[in-house]
Amino acid sequence: MVFSSLLFMFRFLPLVLILYYVLPAKFRNIILFLFSLFFYAWGEPVYVFLMLCSITVDFFAGKNINRLLQKNKRNIAKKVLLLSVVYNLGVLGFFKYADFLIGTVNGILGTSIPLTNLPLPIGISFFTFQTMSYTIDVYRQATQAQTSWLNYGTYVSMFPQLIAGPIVQYKTIAEQLRERKENTDDFVSGINRFLIGLGKKVLLANNIGVLWDSVSSMQAGSMPAATAWIGAAAYTFQIYFDFSGYSDMAIGLGRMFGFHFLENFNYPYTSRSITEFWRRWHISLSTWFREYVYIPLGGNRKGMWKQIRNLCVVWLLTGIWHGASWNFVLWGAYYGALLILEKFVLGRLLEKLPGFVRALYTLFFVALGWILFAFDDLGSGLGYLLAMFGAGGGFADNTTIYLLYNYAVLLVILLLGCTRLPKKLALWCGQKLGEDSWLFLVLRLVFYAALSLLCVAYLVDASYNPFLYFRF
Repeated sequence: MVFSSLLFMFRFLPLVLILYYVLPAKFRNIILFLFSLFFYAWGEPVYVFLMLCSITVDFFAGKNINRLLQKNKRNIAKKVLLLSVVYNLGVLGFFKYADFLIGTVNGILGTSIPLTNLPLPIGISFFTFQTMSYTIDVYRQATQAQTSWLNYGTYVSMFPQLIAGPIVQYKTIAEQLRERKENTDDFVSGINRFLIGLGKKVLLANNIGVLWDSVSSMQAGSMPAATAWIGAAAYTFQIYFDFSGYSDMAIGLGRMFGFHFLENFNYPYTSRSITEFWRRWHISLSTWFREYVYIPLGGNRKGMWKQIRNLCVVWLLTGIWHGASWNFVLWGAYYGALLILEKFVLGRLLEKLPGFVRALYTLFFVALGWILFAFDDLGSGLGYLLAMFGAGGGFADNTTIYLLYNYAVLLVILLLGCTRLPKKLALWCGQKLGEDSWLFLVLRLVFYAALSLLCVAYLVDASYNPFLYFRF
C-alpha cells in the first residue's frame, strides 16, 4: 500500500509541479494541500479524515491559546494546550498502542479481551508530533499562531515528509508557508537531492535488504557468529540508507516547492560515541524529544539523579514512539543505559582513546541495538544476539563464505557511502575541473541521468521495496 502510494506520487508529481508554477502564487498552498490529501487518501482513504480532525483541533487550539495569552489568561491557555496534547496523544495511543496494551493485559491476567485489529494510519507518529510541537510553541510564544486553516493544513499534510518524516517543526517553516521564493537553483538542487535519496533507497537499501532477509530467516540456534555479524551489518546499512534516503527525497521535494527542511542525518556512522551518534541520527526526532520532553523535565540543570531520570524518561518514550512491542521498549532502555554510562562513567575514558577505536566502539553497540530494533519478537532478537557471540556454534561455514563472495563488494560500497568520501570526491572533481566548466556540468548531468534510469529500471523490475520507517 505504501509503495503504491509512492508510485502514485511519482506519476502525478510532474502535473502538480506544472500547476504549482503556472498558476498564481496565491494558489500554491491550495495545490500542495489538495495533492497532499489526495496522496494520503490513495494509501489511507479513511484516515484522511483523522488527519483533517487533527489539523482542525490543533489549528483552533493554537488560535485560542494565542488569544488567551494576549489577554494574560495563561492558566486557561495552559488548559487549552493540555486538551490539545491529550487529544493528540489519545489518537496516537489508540491507533498505535491499544492492541499492545490489550495483548499485555491478556497475557498477564489471562483475560481474552478482543483486539481492535485496526490498521495503523501511515505516518501518524510523524504528523502527530508536528501538530503537538505547533501548539506547544504557540503557548511558549516561540512562534505566532497561524491564522489560515489552509496554511496550517498545508504544513501538517505536506506530502514530501508526510509519511516518514523528517519531523518538521512549524516554527522552522512558518515564514515559508506565508511567503517563499522559488528559484531555479533550489529546484535543480532539489531534483538532485531527490535522486540521491532515491538511489540510496532502491539501489543500496533494497539490495542489502535482500541479504538481511536471507540471514534473519535462518535458525539462530545453528548460525555461525560470522554469518550473524554479516546479517547485522546488512541491517545496519539497510536502515540507514532506507531512512536517510527517504529523508533526502523529502528534503529534495520540499526544495522543489520552495521549502527548506532541516537536515535529518549527518553521517551518523562516522560518530565516535553513542552520544554523538544520536546527535547525527534522526536529528528531527532527537531535537523534538530534547525540546519538548528533556528540557521541560529539567534537562541537566537539577543534579545528576534528576538528569538520569530525565534521560530514562526520554529514552523510554523514544523506544515506545518507534513501535508497540517490547523489543522497542528494550531498545530505548538499551540506549538510555549507554548514554547514561557515557555521560557519567565512560566519557573521559573514550576521549583518551584513538579515533578509530572510538568509531569501532560506536558501530559495535549501534549494530547490537539494531538487532533489538529489527525483531518484533523479543525472543528471536535475543537469540540472534546470542548467535553473534558464538551461541549458534562455530565461527563460519560455507554459507558465510557464499554470502561474503556475493555481497563483499556491495558491503564495501555501503561502508564508503556512509562516510563523507563521496561528497569529498564530488567537491574535488568540481575544484579540479571547475564547477562552471562544461565538462563538469556534463559529468553531473550524465551521473544524475544514469542514476535516474537505474532507479526507474529497478523499481519497474524489482518486487522487493520495503520502507522500514513507514510503520511508525
